[in-house]
Amino acid sequence: MSAYSLRGLNWFNALSAKANPVDGLPASLKVADGVLGGQPVRFIAVVADPENRFVRARNGEVGLLEGWGLAKAVDEVITADQDKPQKRALIAIVDVPSQAYGRREEALGIHQALAGAADSYARARLAGHAVIGLLVGKAMSGAFLAHGYQANRLIALRDPGVMVHAMGKASAARVTLRSVEELETLAASVPPMAYDIDSYASLGLLWETLSVEQIEQPTSADVARVTDCLSQAMGDVATKGVDLSGRLGATNRAASSKVRQLLSEQW
Repeated sequence: MSAYSLRGLNWFNALSAKANPVDGLPASLKVADGVLGGQPVRFIAVVADPENRFVRARNGEVGLLEGWGLAKAVDEVITADQDKPQKRALIAIVDVPSQAYGRREEALGIHQALAGAADSYARARLAGHAVIGLLVGKAMSGAFLAHGYQANRLIALRDPGVMVHAMGKASAARVTLRSVEELETLAASVPPMAYDIDSYASLGLLWETLSVEQIEQPTSADVARVTDCLSQAMGDVATKGVDLSGRLGATNRAASSKVRQLLSEQW
């Protein structure tokens, strides 16, 4: 049994089966150009690389190589498609346990690498590329901010292993001076503290959630269902535009909407 998750890799392989791999990137990045729903797309996933030269980034974490690699993979699309009437969509397959924690990462500027990735995704979105995030595993901390969070639409698969949070449970428990059990009790009444998809969905950040038969090893039916949902998300972006206003309507984000309203009135 592998110590790291293979979900991201398995879903990348399943969705990009007929796509053309993109070379010149770190081994921890899987990128391929193909067609989905009749539209050109680039599939992007961060995967585990046991041979990664940075030890802290061997289990699927987003580190220095991954941050700059993501930026490169996205920037290539922006540049190549800037004069095309139909721009490639970016499908970010998300299964990332964390950013890479380490002294070398901090010394060499992991904050800049991950900011570069987030910036590239944001610029792609604003340039008219549909950016769709597909959450198939963990979407944690700075790793999710760099890979997936800038998406026009976020789609999550329904499974206990699909989790979104600023940090892992053990770390959050230490920071809040609670046990993991106490943290889980708190999360039951405070949605932003929870890890499960339903709590995250209550914040208005997910466009859709999907149930599949085998999340670890997707079946052909699973791939067909997810492909159809991705196509619908791309169509929704084409119809409604590139901004992120669709995230603001949920009841548990009423305060965010109120603050934006007041700022708009004053500015």
